[in-house]
Parts: sequence; structure tokens; C-alpha cells
Amino acid sequence: MSISLGARRAGATVRRIPFWAQTVLGLVVGVGLGLLARVFDIGWLDGMLNQVGSIFVTLLRAVVVPLILLALIVSISRLGAVANAARLAVQTVVWFAITALIAVVVGLVLGTVTNPGMGTGLSTDGAEYAGRTGGWTDFLTGLVPANFLGLQASTKLSDGSASTSVSFNVLQLVVIGIVLGAAALKTGRKAEPLVRLADSGLSVIQTVLWWIIRLAPIGSGALIGHAVAAYGWDLVAPLAVFTVDVYIGCLIVLLGVYPLLLRLHGLSPKAFLAGAWPAITLGFVSRSSVGTMPVTQQVTIDNLGVPREYASFAVPLGATTKMDGCAAIYPALAAIFVAQVFGVPLSITDYLLIAFVSVVGSAATAGLTGAVVMLTLTLSTLGLPLAGVGLLLAIDPILDMMRTATNVAGQALVPVIVAKRQGILDVQRYRGPNGDGLPAPAADDRSLVPAAAHA
Repeated sequence: MSISLGARRAGATVRRIPFWAQTVLGLVVGVGLGLLARVFDIGWLDGMLNQVGSIFVTLLRAVVVPLILLALIVSISRLGAVANAARLAVQTVVWFAITALIAVVVGLVLGTVTNPGMGTGLSTDGAEYAGRTGGWTDFLTGLVPANFLGLQASTKLSDGSASTSVSFNVLQLVVIGIVLGAAALKTGRKAEPLVRLADSGLSVIQTVLWWIIRLAPIGSGALIGHAVAAYGWDLVAPLAVFTVDVYIGCLIVLLGVYPLLLRLHGLSPKAFLAGAWPAITLGFVSRSSVGTMPVTQQVTIDNLGVPREYASFAVPLGATTKMDGCAAIYPALAAIFVAQVFGVPLSITDYLLIAFVSVVGSAATAGLTGAVVMLTLTLSTLGLPLAGVGLLLAIDPILDMMRTATNVAGQALVPVIVAKRQGILDVQRYRGPNGDGLPAPAADDRSLVPAAAHA
């Protein structure tokens, strides 16, 4: 009896700790365990950290398919209830492109000023990458779904035996979701049972996702711990300038460009950062825009005053296609870095091509952890060695945290700006006080959410 009472008290104490504090504590513990594993060469500890972190990422990926598909069907079918829906959709896409263009310019300027690939001393002999080697046309053909769920199968030969794995093309899922949502909108009343079913399914999936999100302090701590244990200073040191460039570029966009755009629209940057902070911090630790999407959508509605009908369309679309960190700043800096390491000169045309690919090809990142696909696409389009991807894979988890935080901030920013321009933003709610925890997904699931979110 006393044990049960003590367990309840311990659980209540944990719930009273703000989620961001739990996350920071997890990161600190993870770094400490990673250092311990590296300094004393404790292989089993590094293996455990890697396994726990991988399980967390796998859980996030497991809900990606139904989350994207159902969210897009529901959000687009609901556009019929929004006045000037077509104008809102067009302006959303336009502002996605505008902010992406600004972000890629920041990356290009930073890269040309700091020269992150000069004097690294890196050997290019062992830079291998066994991933895709396609070009720009692969992105275009990838828009066309090969089947209903965008399923892909790949076979690998190892030691004389073949193994086949099945994966989902998230970009094709986005296309499928948009088409089904638009068809439901066009069909009207007859499609209402399907929309209600999708809405109900989305609520269930989001609840499951909340349970996974509550594991973020443990999962993110394990991920950063493995990164510290696996990648020592000897490996990171040659990439130090590049790493700092990525963080500075993201901070310039997050704390410079975004606040400037908000002020130009008569909005307080401080109120925006306070309202979007739960989503930004979760994006930082989870490294998944799609996994953070329910939080981003909730804070965009509850904290930032964007109408639910519009936010339900703009945020899911942004979570899969709006990547200022992963698809704009990062590939711009990475292309310059790889060109300098391999001694390949870049012309003005190349810089313009980087900007074009970054703005148009953002959907290729698909909101998952990492930006390898977008980097491969950029390097392929420029004709740069794909072996350069291998040079950057080691520190990708460290870079991906800041990139994803920037992605998530941009995914909340654009709906706010468009809503303000269209006169549908609840300015009072935008200016109001915001909690410092995660917003609750549903009334019957509030026990999973930090107490601050209940206010």
C-alpha cells in the first residue's frame, strides 16, 4: 500500500516538472553517459544508448504514415468551411517559398564568408555513401505514387542471402493525402462518413503519438549520449566551422529573420516565441517535424490565435514540406563545404541552382529525422561528389536538432503571417499569456501532459 502511494507521489512529482525541464535533464544525463562510455571505453553502455535512441526514432516513424495521410485528408476536406480557402492555400505556399528563399540566402552568405570546407584536412578517400544517387528528375518522378500507400521494397544481398525490406515514400504519401482530401472536398456530403472516419482515426493516432512524445526526454538523452560516445573530438574538430555555421545560420533565421517578418506584420516576436516554444523545444529533441506536428498545430491554434480550420491544413502541409533548417540553410552550407573539400569551384549559376533546389525541393526531406535526401538531391543537381554526404553523416544528429527546431518554428510562423494578412488571426489570443508545457491533445488524456499545459 505504501509502495503504491509512493509511486503515485513520484508520478505526480514528475508531471509537475515542466516538459522542457525534463527534456533538458534527459540531455544532460545523456551527455554524461556518453562521455562516460567514451572515456572509459564502455562498449555496452554506448550500445544501450544507441539502441534506446533508435527505438525512440523507430516509434516516431511508426506513426508517420497514418498521421500524414489522415491529417491531410481531414485538413483539406475541412477547407470548404473556410472563407477564401483557395487564397489561403496559395498564400501559404507562397510564404513557404519566400521564407525558404531567405533562409537559403542566409546559408549561402554564411558559407561564402566562413569557408567551412577550407583547411579541414579531411581525407576524401574513405568518404562513402551507399544511399540513393539520383538527380533532380528523381524528385519529380517521386511525386507520382507507385501504389496507394507509397510503399517501396528494397532487396539487399549479404553473405549469399537476400533480405527484403519495405518502406514508405513519405513524399508520395503527401501527394496521396492531398488528392484524397481534395476529392473528399469535391464530393461533398457523400464523403462525410469517410472524413468522420479519418478524423476519428487521426484522434487515435495523435493520442498514441502523445504517449511516444512523453518518452522524448529518455529517447533524446540516449540519442545525444550515443553521438557523444561515438563521435569524439578528433572526428568533430575538422567539421567544427561547418557545425557552428549551421547553428549560427539557424539562429539568424530563428531569432533574426522570423522576428523581422513578424514586426513587419505588426506582431510581437516575443509573443510568437513564447507561444511556439513547446513545439520548438520538442522539435529540437525529437529531430522530427512530423513527430512534432500535433504540438505545432495545437500551439498554433491555442497560443498563436490561428483559426483551427486553417491551421489544420497549413501545419500538416508545413510539417512535410516546410524545412528552412534541413532544406534551405543546411544544403546551402553543405554544398559549399563539399565543393571546397573536393576542390570544385562554384559559379554564380551554381549558387542560383542551390537556391532553386532548396525552395522547390523542400518536400524531399519529408519531415523525418535527418536531411540526407535533400543533401543528396542538391549535390546531384550541382554535379558534386556524393561521397561528400559520407563526410557529414557522423555529426548529422548534432546538426539535426537545431535544423528541426528551425523547421518547426517556420511551420508555425507562416500560418500566423497568412492569418494576419487575411484578417483572421485572433490577435488577443496571440498576445495573451502562454503555458510552458505541452498543450493537451484531449480532455481525457490530460494526465499525460505537464501541469502547465492545463492552464
